[in-house]
Amino acid sequence: MDIDEAAIDEGLYSRQLYVLGHEAMKRMAASNVLIVGVKGLGVEIAKNVVLAGVKSVTIFDPEPVQVQDLSTQFFLREDDIGKPRAEAAVRRLAELNAYVPVRNLGGQPGKEISVDQIAGFQVVVLCGATLQKQLEINNWTHENGVHFIAADTRGLFGTVFNDFGSKFTCVDPTGEQPLNGMIVEVSQDEEGLVTCLDETRHGLEDGDFVTFTEVQGMPELNGCEPRKVTVKGPYTFAIGDTSKLSAYQRGGIFTQVTMPKLLEFKPLRESLKSPEFFITDTAKWDRPATLHAGFQALSEFQAKYQRLPRPRNSEDAATLVALTKKIEPEIDEKVITELAYQATGDVSPIVAVIGGFVAQEVLKAVSAKFHPMVQHLYFDSLESLPDALPTEEDCQPLGSRYDAQIAVFGKTFQDQISNHRQFLVGSGAIGCEMLKNWSMMGVASGPNGVIHVTDLDTIEKSNLNRQFLFRAKDLGKFKSEVAAAAVADMNPDLKGKIVSKQEPVGPDTENVYGPSFYQSIDGVTNALDNIRARQYMDQRCVFYLKPLLESGTLGTKGNTQVVIPHVTESYSSSQDPPEKETPSCTVKNFPNAIQHTIEWSRTEFDNLFVKPAQAVNAYLSEPNYLENNLKYSGQQKEQIEQIVSYLVTDKPLTFEECIVWARLQFEERYNNAIRQLLFSLPKDAVTSTGQPFWSGPKRAPDPLTFDSSDPTHLQFIIAAANLHAFNYGLRGETDPALFKKVADSIIVPEFTPRSGVQVQINENEPVLNAASADASDLSNLMKRLPAPSSLVGYRLNPVEFEKDDDTNHHIDFITAASNLRAMNYNIQPADRHTTKQIAGKIIPAIATTTSLITGLVCLELYKIIDGKKKLESYKNGFITLALPFFGFSEPIEAKKNKFNNTEWTLWDRFEFKNDPTLKEIMDWFRKEHKLDISMVSQGVSMLWSSFIGKKKSEERLPMKFSKLVEQVSKKPIPPYVRHLVVEVMVSDEEGEDVEVPFIVVHL
Repeated sequence: MDIDEAAIDEGLYSRQLYVLGHEAMKRMAASNVLIVGVKGLGVEIAKNVVLAGVKSVTIFDPEPVQVQDLSTQFFLREDDIGKPRAEAAVRRLAELNAYVPVRNLGGQPGKEISVDQIAGFQVVVLCGATLQKQLEINNWTHENGVHFIAADTRGLFGTVFNDFGSKFTCVDPTGEQPLNGMIVEVSQDEEGLVTCLDETRHGLEDGDFVTFTEVQGMPELNGCEPRKVTVKGPYTFAIGDTSKLSAYQRGGIFTQVTMPKLLEFKPLRESLKSPEFFITDTAKWDRPATLHAGFQALSEFQAKYQRLPRPRNSEDAATLVALTKKIEPEIDEKVITELAYQATGDVSPIVAVIGGFVAQEVLKAVSAKFHPMVQHLYFDSLESLPDALPTEEDCQPLGSRYDAQIAVFGKTFQDQISNHRQFLVGSGAIGCEMLKNWSMMGVASGPNGVIHVTDLDTIEKSNLNRQFLFRAKDLGKFKSEVAAAAVADMNPDLKGKIVSKQEPVGPDTENVYGPSFYQSIDGVTNALDNIRARQYMDQRCVFYLKPLLESGTLGTKGNTQVVIPHVTESYSSSQDPPEKETPSCTVKNFPNAIQHTIEWSRTEFDNLFVKPAQAVNAYLSEPNYLENNLKYSGQQKEQIEQIVSYLVTDKPLTFEECIVWARLQFEERYNNAIRQLLFSLPKDAVTSTGQPFWSGPKRAPDPLTFDSSDPTHLQFIIAAANLHAFNYGLRGETDPALFKKVADSIIVPEFTPRSGVQVQINENEPVLNAASADASDLSNLMKRLPAPSSLVGYRLNPVEFEKDDDTNHHIDFITAASNLRAMNYNIQPADRHTTKQIAGKIIPAIATTTSLITGLVCLELYKIIDGKKKLESYKNGFITLALPFFGFSEPIEAKKNKFNNTEWTLWDRFEFKNDPTLKEIMDWFRKEHKLDISMVSQGVSMLWSSFIGKKKSEERLPMKFSKLVEQVSKKPIPPYVRHLVVEVMVSDEEGEDVEVPFIVVHL
C-alpha cells in the first residue's frame, strides 16, 4: 500500500484531502524534500510539510543550538543548547507523522551545504542562507530540474524566492470546484451564444474553458474538446463558432474545465536584476523594491563584517542604508534602518506567516496543485512595533530564550508580553498554533501572566494531521489539557501559567465565565469552528470591553479580524449572507445535482434509523405520549403506523429479516416511488403553457430494477440491513454472499400506482400530507400497539450519526442511497469521499493555512498588548494560499449613532449601580436626556410598558429591579449573576422613537 493510501485509510488526511485531492497527494507522496537550516523558520516549514504527507523530509543544520534559538524553534529544549540544530530537531519532527521519514543529513559546524549533497531531492529549501550560497545552489537546481525556494526572516521582516524551473506545469491553478449549470439555448452562428437557465448566473470569466453534456439537438457539443469562453453577460457566454453544428433543441449542462498552466521561472541570478514581485500589502506598494535591495545589502554586510547589524545600532544602520543605496538609490531609508535594527531578531509570528506560506509553496512544487508564487515575496509588519520604540540598550541580549524577540521589541515590551493575560477559546488547529506562538513569544510567562484555554472536545485521529501539539498516544484525551501540557514543555516558563478548562462558552456557563473572570483577563482570542459560539464570545467581549482576536480558515483560505473596544465594529456587526438552501420540492421530487441526492439520503438516514427508534422509545417511556405528541400534528396515522411497524410488524428476530427489510426499502425508494411519480407526472406531461414539464432543471427519472450483482445496489442492502440490526441490538454481518443469497430469494409484492396523489411542484405550494385518517382507522391502529407496560425496559437503539467511523455503515448507507437516487435521475454519482464531505459538512483544512493565519493574529496581539488605540494601527486580513493572494484592510470603525446631541456606539451603555428601582431609571432618563421610556425588557421578559395598566405600573415602578425581574420571569436570579442587561424603548420630546445604548443594572 502507498504511504498516502495507508494514512488516508486511517483517516489521518481526511480534512486535507478535501483541499488537495487524491491525485495531488499521490504526487506529494512520491517526493523527497530537503530543508537547509532549521532555526524557527526551517522547522516551521518542515513541520507543515511533514504533516502534509510528502515521501520524506531531510533536514540539514549542523550549527550548534544557541539560547536565542528558543525564541522561535519550538522543537528545541534548553538541554539541546550546544547540540547540532538538525540533530536536536529530527526526533520531534519525526513524531508528527509515522508515514513520513525524517532524517538528518549530518554535516560539520561552519560548513555549509554543498551542491553534491542535494541530488535526489525534488525540492530544496534554503532558510537563512547567504545570497552567495543561494546563487550557488540555485544555479544547479535550475539546470537540473529541481524546485528551489529560498526564505528568510529578520525580526518583523520576511522574504521568499521561488524558482520551479523554466517549464513548470501547474495542473490546477485555483483548486476551486469547477462551475457547472443548465443551459436553455445555444445559438447556431459564428459566435455561438450559450444562454443559461433563468436566474442562474454562470459565474464564468473570460478565458475559462467549458465542455458540455446532455445537449439535445446539438450532439457535437456533448463531450467536446474544451471551448474557450467569452462572457457576454451574467447568464450568457460565447464559445466560438457553432454555425456548422446541428440545430440546438433543448437541455444540456455546461461544466468548467480546469486547464493546466505552463509557468516559466527565472533563476535567482537573473531575477535579482529584473525581479517580479508578489505584493502582500497594497498599502505598501513600493516596499518590495526597497526590501529587494535591502536584503541583498544585508547579505553583503554579513559577508563584509562576518556579523549582522547590531540591534538598534545607528552606526550599523547607516552602513546598511549606504550599501542598499548602491544597489537601488531610490529607497525608503526608514524601512532599511528598521531592517538593520531587527536583523538579529527572530519573532514567532513572522516565522509562522512565512513558514506557512513556504510550506504551501513546497507542496505546490511537488503536487502541481495551486498556482506558485511568482517570484519574490517581501513581507513586513512594522506596525507591530510598540509606539514607544525601544532603545539600543533595551534591545541588548540577556542570555534569555527571548533574546531574539528582545532584539526587536526590547526588554521593557517583553515584560509587558510576559504579564499579559489572555483567554483562548478552542484548542483545535488554530488553538494549537496560537499556543505554540504564545509560548515562543513568552505570553503569560511573567509573574502576573496567565493563559486560560477551554475546549470540550477530545482528540481524534483526523486531528493529528493539522493539530500538531497532539500525538497518537493522546487520542481520546481532552484537547485543552494536552495542548496546555505540550506548550508548557516547549517553554517551561509557562508551567503553572496555563489553566485548561473543558466548559464550553455559552449562557449555561456564565457561572464559570462571569464578571470576575473577565475582569482578570486582558483579551480574548477565538479559535472556534462555529458561528454561534463566535457571536456569543463577541457579545461577551463587547459587554466586558475586552479586545477580541478572531480568525478562521477554509482550505487554503483564511481570514483575521481585530475587535478593539471603542475603536472598531464587533464581529457580529457584519455577517456573510446566509447560504442558499435547496428548495424542499427539488430535494424530494426533482433533484438535478448530486448535492440534492446527498441531502435527500442524509434525511433518509434519519427517517429510517434515528427518528423511528426515538419515537418507539418515547412511546414506551413517556406517559400519554400519543395523546400529547400526536394530537395536533396532522400526521397521527403516519406516525402511529411507524411505531407499529418498528415495534410489531417489521420487528426482526434474525439478521436475515433485516436483509429482507432492506431489500423492501430499496424497492420502495428506487422503484415504487419513482413509478408513482411518473404515474402522477408522466414523461410526456406538459405545463399549463404547453411546454414539456420534464425540462430545464426537472430531470425525468427512471425506476431501478434490483440487481444484486450491482455493487451500489448491494452496498445499500448491506448498510441498511446492518443499521436496522443496530436499532434492534442484533449482531451485524458483512459477507456479501449472504446478502446476495437472501436478497435474491425475496418475493417482492407487486406495486400498483395510486390515482389522485398530488406532487409538490414548487416551493410556493403547500407541503402535501397524506389524507388524514378517520377515527376508526386510528382506533384500529392503536389496538395493534402493545401496551408500554408489557414491554418494561425494552428500548430500541437510535443511530447517532458519526461520519469519521468507517466501520459503522453510516457513510456507506448515505453514499449508496444517494448514488441510487442519482441513477434514478441520471445524475453523475459521487464517490464516498465526496459524499462524506457534503453529508458530514466537513470543513476542508490544511496545516499551512492555519500556521499563516495564526501568525497574522499574533502580529495583531503585539498591538493589543501595546494598547494601541488608533484604527489605522490594526489590520484585518484575508489570504488565499492557492492563488496566492494576500489582502489587508483597516478594520471598520464602530458605527456612530446619535440621540439628541449624544453620539454613541455599540461599545457604550448606561450603567446603574446598587439595584435601583424602575422609577429611578425612568426619572434619570427624563432628567438627564429628556427621553421617555415606553417599554422595558430583560431577556425574554417584558418588565413594564406604557400600556400595562395603572395598577401594575403602580406596583412595579417602585420595586427594586432584581425583585421586578424575579417576579415577572417567575425565576430567581442565580447567585453568581452580578448584573442584568436591560433594553428599553424610548422617545424624545417630539414623541419620536430613538435608539439608545443598552442598560446595565448592577445588583
